[in-house]
Amino acid sequence: MDLDLTRIERAARQIDPVFLGTPQYVEEQLDPRVTVKLETANPVRSFKGRGADLMLSTLNPGARVICASSGNFGQAVAYAGRARGMRVEVFVPEHVNPGKRARMESFGARLIPAGRDSSAARAAAAAYAAQPEQAGAVFISDGLQPEIAEGAGTIGMELTAGDVFDTIVLPVGDGALITGVARWVKATAPGTRIVGVNAAGAPSMQLSLRAGHAVAIERADTFADGIAISSPIEESVRRAMALVDEMVLVTDEAIADAMERAARTIGVLLEPAGAAGLAAIATGQAGGERIATVLTGANPRPEQLADLAARLGR
Repeated sequence: MDLDLTRIERAARQIDPVFLGTPQYVEEQLDPRVTVKLETANPVRSFKGRGADLMLSTLNPGARVICASSGNFGQAVAYAGRARGMRVEVFVPEHVNPGKRARMESFGARLIPAGRDSSAARAAAAAYAAQPEQAGAVFISDGLQPEIAEGAGTIGMELTAGDVFDTIVLPVGDGALITGVARWVKATAPGTRIVGVNAAGAPSMQLSLRAGHAVAIERADTFADGIAISSPIEESVRRAMALVDEMVLVTDEAIADAMERAARTIGVLLEPAGAAGLAAIATGQAGGERIATVLTGANPRPEQLADLAARLGR
């Protein structure tokens, strides 16, 4: 296993403190069995800052960084890169969330539209980075480098510091979050089940774990763009096979319901991917008396906010 417990522990001292120590608590109006961890109250409104900041801390100051993102990872890389004087280029889907686009640009990133989803953008970024004229640039990919998952693994440290859970439920896109958290939890609390959640319209990680290797799907068909992965990374699949107990699917409607419940009970306006764990719990796909989930992102699209406002106004 290339994810290292010592490096996860060290990461908790290296990552920008603005991303660490996020609130976690039981909101009884939501579900008295469930501890939620809010990874939304930071400058990029998602958990991605942990892994991106750790990854960039390993590069030379002033490095040029190329990556791909549907928005949250790109924000995190741009934010961490700006602090280190790094030039950041982000390949994004052609119809990237305009709010995420604006925030990436505000952090100084140059955006290159490429493809219909984040997997297509990742392929374009990798091809671009491999060109001879890009020599010297560093290509990083969410779910590929172990440091990205190890940064996310600090969430597992915090979750389990004073609690024991039967099940931890996590949204799964490129897989850095679930593999990083699971690496820590399986070593320190091996009785805890790790359940990953794919959108029903983007079941690539579930199919990959069943097949034992990365399985691409023709098209990711979900409004949860943060977990709309059509082509998983082989390294991430390999880690997930060793660490994840089960992958479940949730529909877009179940995710929308979870976004509404989170807004009413927790007071957080989640993006769809950020509510996927709650959706799995609400649909009975995560058992146990003590369950934890991570609210992973709060960067919804304008139309998703409008739909949520309409639901809340009913």
